[in-house]
Amino acid sequence: MPHPIMFSDDDPYLGRIREIALALPHTTEVIAHGRPTFRCPKMFGNYGGSVKGSRERHDQSVLFVADPAEREALLADPRFYLPAYLGPAGWLGMLLDERTDWTEVTELLDASYRQIAPARSVAELDAR
Repeated sequence: MPHPIMFSDDDPYLGRIREIALALPHTTEVIAHGRPTFRCPKMFGNYGGSVKGSRERHDQSVLFVADPAEREALLADPRFYLPAYLGPAGWLGMLLDERTDWTEVTELLDASYRQIAPARSVAELDAR
């Protein structure tokens, strides 16, 4: 049985996330478990998630692989949460709203991409 779709294509936050993620070299969008994921070829970003150990959903959030050196500091910020399933693998979620700093989101997705993407893709990004 397929997962239900848990996003709307006309969500403006999803539009911004797509714009940021798909600008990175060799990135594709794949719907997995009912949510948009961004890959190169492994997943480095996910739109929407839920809090680990609860049923609390955050459909307007972005999940990313956190830089291990920044993980604890980010979790101390109330905008961030430990996502279900992906949290133990180093992922964090960031809530999105009208106050979102899109430069910060871009930096977080860039850092996540750099941890996941092949060296040739990172080199292409650096050459831009």
